[in-house]
Amino acid sequence: MTIAPNQLKTEIIYPDSDGTTMAESDPARDYLIYCVEALDIYFQNREDVYVSGNLFFYYKKGVPSAVLAPDVFVVFGVRKKKRLSYKLWKEENKVPSFVLEITSLTTQENDEEEKPRKYAQLGIPEYFQYDPTGDYLTLQLKGSRLVDGHYQPIAGNVLADGVLSIYSEGLGLDLRLIGGELRFYDPQTGKKLLSHKETELARQQAEQARRDAIPRLLRLGLSVEQIAEALSLSVEEVRKCVE
Repeated sequence: MTIAPNQLKTEIIYPDSDGTTMAESDPARDYLIYCVEALDIYFQNREDVYVSGNLFFYYKKGVPSAVLAPDVFVVFGVRKKKRLSYKLWKEENKVPSFVLEITSLTTQENDEEEKPRKYAQLGIPEYFQYDPTGDYLTLQLKGSRLVDGHYQPIAGNVLADGVLSIYSEGLGLDLRLIGGELRFYDPQTGKKLLSHKETELARQQAEQARRDAIPRLLRLGLSVEQIAEALSLSVEEVRKCVE
């Protein structure tokens, strides 16, 4: 049996990893984790929002070398699910609405030149950069918005307490630089977005504060039942705290 050349198909491999261990400084790793977790929690009830980071992003079918790995990115209009890599042609050509690169010594040139050029060509509306140590960017936090195919700086606001705040239209969130640390804020509520660890810590602190309030309420003459209702605790939980 003779097989014609056009019948032979070579499978194109799109690696999910480059085979090397990710080596990052503590600040770069910590902020990458914070950003991905905080945004994932914020959009947890949106099934059409995908949040990821340090994931291979393939943007040309049949060309495995056409790949980027944004530190943090958010895509609207695609299914929320776990992915080994993001292949643009399999996602209805939905590009991220927001990309953030955490700049370090080894990534500075790429983050300043090559990546924004490619992101602009792909039509990614917003590109942010953050330098955790403040050593590699003129501005430690800066954002750009795509205008006529080119990124233009997004003007930041200096709040009353001296904090730099830059609004992301794509996310509907503020990126704030507080004592050199990057944090996301919801401008509607003024609340900071928390990571999983920060969320659990806040829960524990709130729980402890409620328990600490029990003796004071008892001294004010409230019954165990009244305290339980006021603090949203069970009667058994209140009794355990006063035993």
